[in-house]
Amino acid sequence: MTVRRLAPLLLLLAPLLLLLALLSSCAGEGGTGTVPLSGPASGSSAPSAGPTDSAWVQLMIPMDDSAVALLDLAAERATRTGLRSWASRLREDLATELAGLRALRDGMRLPDTDVHQGHDMPGMVTATDLEAAGSTRGEAFDRLLVARIRDHLRQSERVSRSETSEGEAPEARALARTLVADRGEQLADLAGL
Repeated sequence: MTVRRLAPLLLLLAPLLLLLALLSSCAGEGGTGTVPLSGPASGSSAPSAGPTDSAWVQLMIPMDDSAVALLDLAAERATRTGLRSWASRLREDLATELAGLRALRDGMRLPDTDVHQGHDMPGMVTATDLEAAGSTRGEAFDRLLVARIRDHLRQSERVSRSETSEGEAPEARALARTLVADRGEQLADLAGL
């Protein structure tokens, strides 16, 4: 098979390969294995969450946390009113999303530590990005905000789409489907600014 024919296939498999890579790189960090999805107060047996579900939840929480930190800065620093307003709405959306992800993580009995701390992954607003945003003002801040948040939205949509097809836990897959739909709307709104 030629490289030209393989390229589209690799693009389709990229999100799944990313999840598998994250899973294997974090194997020693408590992020793998099938785990129950019963909440702490629930004594009933629950469906199991597989490695893809665990990896997705443990990736999405720090991704959203770091995006929220950048969006917090936008409230003070974004120069365009429409951008500031959009960033505020997105921040609220991500806070709601984080509550759902954390509840899912707790139901999976995963640790509440960031197993990806220090990993500079696609779509992650990094500590360096936050430092740069903290010292940037005006249009330069607006450009940085739009670029980093667009990357976050696109990448989180990709990995969530993989969860919808490869995940085992119905609760995780449902949340991922909601997130994919939300990302489509959020990206369209951003493009309209």
